[in-house]
Amino acid sequence: MSFTRQLSEMSASELNDAIDDTNFPQAHILSRGRNNSVCSTSSSSLILDRTLSQTDESNVNAVITQNAIDTLISTPVSRPKLILKTNGTIPENEANDATPKTPKTPRTSTTPGHENCTFHHDLELDHKPPTREALLPDMARSYRLLLGGLGENPDRQGLLKTPERAAKAMLFFTKGYDQSLEDVLNGAVFDEDHDEMVVVKDIEMFSMCEHHLVPFYGKVSIGYLPCNKILGLSKLARIVEIFSRRLQVQERLTKQIAVAVTQAVQPAGVAVVVEGVHMCMVMRGVQKINSKTVTSTMLGVFRDDPKTREEFLNLVNSK
Repeated sequence: MSFTRQLSEMSASELNDAIDDTNFPQAHILSRGRNNSVCSTSSSSLILDRTLSQTDESNVNAVITQNAIDTLISTPVSRPKLILKTNGTIPENEANDATPKTPKTPRTSTTPGHENCTFHHDLELDHKPPTREALLPDMARSYRLLLGGLGENPDRQGLLKTPERAAKAMLFFTKGYDQSLEDVLNGAVFDEDHDEMVVVKDIEMFSMCEHHLVPFYGKVSIGYLPCNKILGLSKLARIVEIFSRRLQVQERLTKQIAVAVTQAVQPAGVAVVVEGVHMCMVMRGVQKINSKTVTSTMLGVFRDDPKTREEFLNLVNSK
């Protein structure tokens, strides 16, 4: 097996075991949960260990004078470089070369052996996942195959550009995958001496059922109790957009919105109620056109205090 084998082929546990992170700038991230004694060992204990290892066995119990300790401590200790281990062995040419090296040129799709790689997105390799727009040709081909599978003629006038249009529409329906909470908030968190309930209700919501890839839609109501921080009101609607514009189930969507508001302003409590109409129940299956699904998530004081929860529900249900 190649010494610098693809990290993307390794499991998380193999990666942790394979990385000597004592000289890696973000070692505290990669080695979370591992014994990091190499990084945390003090220079004096390292030097003492080295001294003992170099001492004859007969002199192990000899007293080390203070002058000797001072001399050893003043000697610089070189830290090992980042290496990957393969089955506990290191290639001879790597083991004998202690000179630090700059990282090798990252592999790309033009590197021999990587011509068929779609993308790489790990620590060593530099091809990145394609942009969502770059996925359009493959998605359009898939829709064309789908039309043919339905017995339609994808080349007739009405369907000629349908695969491309459908691919673009699906990317729009799922644009929430390209958005993050930090990007959407854009610094719109403000210090304010306000600790009374804030409610924004009847936020329109459109999403895609992940079970049947058909829409469900409805409205979202959000309430929170600030702790000296408030959120720009439009940002609550934008948080709804982040998570609704993904393949979803309503139960998970409700909780994700509540957790996002909690992360944004650390309030005393958050409450979210979602009322949705699911086309997978209307257009197929039981075909109940008037049914609605209501889900809620209550965090903090909204869960613990019945009066606070009742106040929120009364505000949401008022006309």
